[in-house]
Amino acid sequence: MLRHIPSRISSITLSLILLVSGALAQGTSGNITGTVTDTTGAVISTAAVTIQNPISGYKQTTQTDANGQYHFNNLPFNHYHMSVVVPGFQPTTQDTMLRSASSTVVNFQLAIAASSQTVTVDAEASDMVNNDPTSATSIDRSLFARLPTESTSAPLSSLVTLSTPGIASDSNGLFHPMGEHADTTYSIDGQPVSDQQSRVFGNQLSLNAIQSINVIDGIAPPEYGDKASLVVQTTTRSGLGLPHPTGSVSLNYGSFGTTTGSAALGFGNERFGNFSSFDAVDSGRYLDTPENQPLHAHGNNENFFDRIDYHPTQADSLQLNLSASRSWFQNPNQYDQQAAGQDQRGEIFSYNIAPSWTHIINANSLIDINPYLRQDNFHYFPSKDPFSDTPATLAQSRRLQNAGLKIDYSYSRGINSYKVGAMFYHTFLNEGFSLGITDPTFNAPCLNGNGAPDTSPDANDPNNCPVGDTANPNYNPGTGAYDLTRNGSLYHFNGHTDIKQEAVYLQDNIVWKNWSFLAGGRVDNYNGLSSRSMVEPRLGATYNVKPTNTVLRLGYGKLFLTPYNENLIVSSSTGIGGLEGAGAAVALKPAARNQYDAGFEQGFGKHLVVNGEYFWKYTDRDYDFDVLLNTPLAFPIQWQKSKIDGFGVKITVPMTHGVSAYSVLGHTRSRFFGPEVGGILFNQSPVPAGTPFRIDHDQAFQQSTHMQYQPKPNGPWYGITWRYESGLVAGNAPIDNGRTPTDLTYLTADQQSQILLRCGNVQATRTTPLTSCPTGQLSSPLLSLAKPGTENDDRNPPRVAPRTMFDMAAGWDNVLHRDRFKTNLSVTAVNITNKYALYNFLSTFSGTHFVSPRTVSAQVTLNF
Repeated sequence: MLRHIPSRISSITLSLILLVSGALAQGTSGNITGTVTDTTGAVISTAAVTIQNPISGYKQTTQTDANGQYHFNNLPFNHYHMSVVVPGFQPTTQDTMLRSASSTVVNFQLAIAASSQTVTVDAEASDMVNNDPTSATSIDRSLFARLPTESTSAPLSSLVTLSTPGIASDSNGLFHPMGEHADTTYSIDGQPVSDQQSRVFGNQLSLNAIQSINVIDGIAPPEYGDKASLVVQTTTRSGLGLPHPTGSVSLNYGSFGTTTGSAALGFGNERFGNFSSFDAVDSGRYLDTPENQPLHAHGNNENFFDRIDYHPTQADSLQLNLSASRSWFQNPNQYDQQAAGQDQRGEIFSYNIAPSWTHIINANSLIDINPYLRQDNFHYFPSKDPFSDTPATLAQSRRLQNAGLKIDYSYSRGINSYKVGAMFYHTFLNEGFSLGITDPTFNAPCLNGNGAPDTSPDANDPNNCPVGDTANPNYNPGTGAYDLTRNGSLYHFNGHTDIKQEAVYLQDNIVWKNWSFLAGGRVDNYNGLSSRSMVEPRLGATYNVKPTNTVLRLGYGKLFLTPYNENLIVSSSTGIGGLEGAGAAVALKPAARNQYDAGFEQGFGKHLVVNGEYFWKYTDRDYDFDVLLNTPLAFPIQWQKSKIDGFGVKITVPMTHGVSAYSVLGHTRSRFFGPEVGGILFNQSPVPAGTPFRIDHDQAFQQSTHMQYQPKPNGPWYGITWRYESGLVAGNAPIDNGRTPTDLTYLTADQQSQILLRCGNVQATRTTPLTSCPTGQLSSPLLSLAKPGTENDDRNPPRVAPRTMFDMAAGWDNVLHRDRFKTNLSVTAVNITNKYALYNFLSTFSGTHFVSPRTVSAQVTLNF
């Protein structure tokens, strides 16, 4: 089943091709330039040209030079409102849509003012709605520093979660977009990254390196495949157009000894630019913990990014992105693990090399070429004494290396904007893994008379238990051979394989009168541990009802989903039964999805816009992850099918009289159907064929509302965020069947204590656990348990209890009122009411984790 990596010569050759290929092209940004003249054609110098997007918050002002020309570089693809203000002339405005990496020319001709008049550069009501067939959310850098993010270790994930509708948050910065597990592609300046970008899988890009984000939450255009429930288009910062060195240095200190330092520097001119950033964080609560207070949770991360731009001619743009990062962290302990001296740790090394080149062929067409090479190395270390690890000792060394090439040709003429492209991905996987059971009660073959695990030396065979014992019905023979307390040995696995993927696509954006269409398709071929090819049509349409400022949207997409690469080999090779018992190994296979979207945007003047989307997704062989013993070691699994539907809504209030706000809402029904058809499943009983259940990223409702207020442009600002989560499914919570006492022996004393489990007036503690509870008396303030006899895995599963949380921030930019060196001060408080709540409990995907207790931090930033 496993395939060997190609020869070293082939790997070296491919690496050389990546490094020497010319660099470019912004797959997510372009430039706007133009000339400002009067009605006689004479150029106007020092004219103030402003460009803005009122929804994302992007705004920039420049002046024309002696030739009357202006330039805006590195603009994210979006709709913009532009204005020119010159004393003595009538102010002039234009709207433009930036879709291409080539320079978009927008010229202005100003008439002499007849009399004095009020000058305004505000956006118009028509700028509030987007006529694009693809539903998306734009986030500008102006929000980054002012939005409190809960995750110390994954701020990019937190930013996306807090600002995008339809996303359910999870621990360690992970999120579930539109009912799926981490089914997300990051497009970093056009480079696709579909492997998981979180602190327990890989090191993600720092917010300090990002200029803006555009999150596609509707039907993804044919350009995007692989994992496309969510596409995060990321535009990095550039040094172009910065003749004087420009940057920042900041220092942040807060609760749990969390210290963050960052620096950024950009410089250049219209032809050359360089931008670099460096970030480091050290925290006593680096990962979310299985106890409310962190135990053994220290970690740190260092992240470097550099972007080089060079325009040798007017027709050629070269770009090179370089990044390297390292993270080291302790795996947080439960109280019983801490008492045993458990000291499991992780370390991740990542790098990325992405040159690219854009060539403008003529005024209507251009070509982009983007090769890249990226790698994540994940290492997980056990305690020095294996029996300090409970209930198992674990180790892993994993390397995920991805080499690829993306080529696009774009052509625009009249109402059509065509794009045709090809992609080649080659993923090299190396996985080493070991496991040994260290707790004699974890997988005991026999139970004594009172139902407790028998740990005596002669109770080692479920078919030959000592007198008075009974065979343990939950005994797993697959892991029995690796029980170190019963003369077993460590389970060892080493695997190597490579995965080849090819894709071609064609798309056309058509704008005709009030209509806008997306038409196209994509063909994918996957050849790894399994193989499959698929043709994927993508269609979308919008109609703009201009009198009411309404946009109506419909879309359909066929999507080709590939297995997660993280721990793919061990999961596919041991398969159903490898560590579980009898059964043949089953490789995970590519999945097929049909998705339908219907939505709208409604603008209310210039001060409010509502964007809503309803989606239906039907997936054959959908994916999830199975976590191993509350550690960062997770293995991909696959279910027979899924049916997911829900909605996402975003309400935006652009800046008005110093006030801006937005609210994102979401609801998802995520129904999966048994049986499991691939991978390892540790934590649940087998699901019968065709039986539906709610996966642990199903959530009935969530919302995040953020409001900012700055009474004076040069004065202090204030922000507050209100978050509500109705609760993810908790698949392994206690169930009261309404007939017999609830058996609680499967929960350890510490697990019962975590959720403040009660039976009547008796509360479980770490020294006195509950063993059973009469029907109708079981309760937990941290879980929503079904009423006796009403639990149903599909219609009424147990969930994490709802939680309401508040975050606050305040600051003062340029507090010293300097022109060249500006000092910013800010204070942030997350979970200000110190809410005691869970993300998840014994989740198949992520184990048990508490939301962050109240954290307060202060930051000082010097901008120059």
